[in-house]
Amino acid sequence: MSEPLYFPLFVDLSEKNVVVAGAGKIASRRIASLLDFAGTIRVIAKDVAPEVFDLAAAHSNLVIEERAFAPEDLDSADIVLAVTNDKELNVKIGQWCRERHIPVNVSHEKSLCDFYFPGIVRKDNTVIGVTASGKDHSGARKMTEKIRAWMASADE
Repeated sequence: MSEPLYFPLFVDLSEKNVVVAGAGKIASRRIASLLDFAGTIRVIAKDVAPEVFDLAAAHSNLVIEERAFAPEDLDSADIVLAVTNDKELNVKIGQWCRERHIPVNVSHEKSLCDFYFPGIVRKDNTVIGVTASGKDHSGARKMTEKIRAWMASADE
């Protein structure tokens, strides 16, 4: 096996501080997925997509700081998502996290990720995570949708 497979590990984030660097399209999808799971989600970005503001208006555990990201933003972080549109900044955030032993997902480069962000299917207390080990995002997304449809039809 040339590349490792990632083990699906479910963790309790209900009392954790998740820091999200970036607030664009990808970040908004990941934030939306985390809202039911994370204690606090702190989004730090110069430019914030309208959908992220909408999420913050509806969820008290989401805080937005409109400004540039700085290393000290990691001081209270338990887990970090580096999803800015600046690849160099994402790499720096990954390095800062490793120096502090904070798990990080660097959105544009799977080799810099401590974990992958799965497709999530949730129904009540059942949670299913889907990944293709960072190799086939489209395939993982399609499988997530198939599982979602199957779970919806299971009630019928």
